[in-house]
Amino acid sequence: MSLESVGYSLGPLLSTREILLCANMADQHESVNSIWVPESWGRESFATLGAMSQITKKVRLGTSIISIYSRTPATVAMAATTLDMLSDNRTIIGLGASTAAIVESWHGVKFSRPATRMKEYIECLRLLTKGEEVEYDGQFFKINNFRILHQPQRTQIPIFMAAVNRKMVAMASKLADGILLYLRPIEELKKTTAELKEATNRRSFEIACSVICAVSNREPEKARERAAITLAFYVAVGKYYGAFLAENGFKTEVEQITSEYRKLGAVSAAKFVSDRMLSSLVICGSSEECRKSLSKFVSAGITLPIMQFNPVGDSESSFKEMLSTF
Repeated sequence: MSLESVGYSLGPLLSTREILLCANMADQHESVNSIWVPESWGRESFATLGAMSQITKKVRLGTSIISIYSRTPATVAMAATTLDMLSDNRTIIGLGASTAAIVESWHGVKFSRPATRMKEYIECLRLLTKGEEVEYDGQFFKINNFRILHQPQRTQIPIFMAAVNRKMVAMASKLADGILLYLRPIEELKKTTAELKEATNRRSFEIACSVICAVSNREPEKARERAAITLAFYVAVGKYYGAFLAENGFKTEVEQITSEYRKLGAVSAAKFVSDRMLSSLVICGSSEECRKSLSKFVSAGITLPIMQFNPVGDSESSFKEMLSTF
């Protein structure tokens, strides 16, 4: 694909006012495909996207991601069909398994057999969002005589599945309409996208990848520092991301970053993010540097790059610069 279609992930580094302002700005750019709202322990995705739906007209609105352990499929089906009504069919449901630490410590749910749970979750959502009466008898979910009150406006809302390990990647290629990838080195990414395209060559399937992004023409080095801090945070606190990167060429950096993060936090840990790591995993620096980096990700097989916005200085000005860059 060309560089004419990108998404933006607007996360916890922004205030509620800023996130709505950025959504409105993004909607006015032809190059913007979608806006994504992450969820962990801050904003609730569907409520935020509902507010966005009222100040935007064309961008797709995606959850990136919501945990399959924090809500039942029926609850997500109601939320997604409601957002579809509010936005005139612009919803994308982004699902992920999350981690044992988050699921068990914060939600009080046993983190067991995530692959089986994900399979059932998607099967339930497919049925529920059609608006028909649903009967489902699974190992994790049992639904009897459920029908959404307000008939959905379309028979299928796109479901994207977040995946790290090969089992989940393979499942996404079979069950979902798209995949959400994150923190995959360029060379590994090429292999994964090739496998996905081969597995899904007879149907439409979006290969989306969220990439840490920070742009500044005035202070490109500050943009690199901002991106490195965010990367260090995810490497240190994201158990699966850290393990995956350690297995794919960054073992030394992962160990150093994790150790330093535990002692002094992300800002200090960022000094152990190597230039090779930045080049392979993030998009940062001047506009020209960022466009070149984005080209690498697109060439690696990504069909929907999602810029994870990391403001450099004032959020509004920084987002304007990012929009003009891509």
